[in-house]
Amino acid sequence: QVQLEESGGGLVQAGGSLRLSCRASGRTFSSGDMGWFRQAPGKEREFVAVISWSGYSISYGDSVKGRFFISRDNAKNTVWLQMNSLKPEDTALYYCNADSFKPIRDTSRTGDYWGQGTQITVSS
Repeated sequence: QVQLEESGGGLVQAGGSLRLSCRASGRTFSSGDMGWFRQAPGKEREFVAVISWSGYSISYGDSVKGRFFISRDNAKNTVWLQMNSLKPEDTALYYCNADSFKPIRDTSRTGDYWGQGTQITVSS
């Protein structure tokens, strides 16, 4: 059974930092994209970041560029999201997404595997 387990969520003050982790088990995603999406209450799911299998191709959503940084370790089957300069509008449930074959690009092009989500709350 494939599982994506997120961790690292929590409550932080505006301007602070958090680091999310997503560890995959049940299969390896070392040949595919891994990414992050988020969804705030009453809003649609939003693309946050994606990283290719090699780590050389990285893309970010416009709202997080320059503040969030994605990385991965294929040996650990893990992807991270370093979130800096957090803002109250970053408050959302953050989901890990992965696929061995399908490219992850935006909310219309996602992988087949999702984590359960981890809550980030940024207080002003």
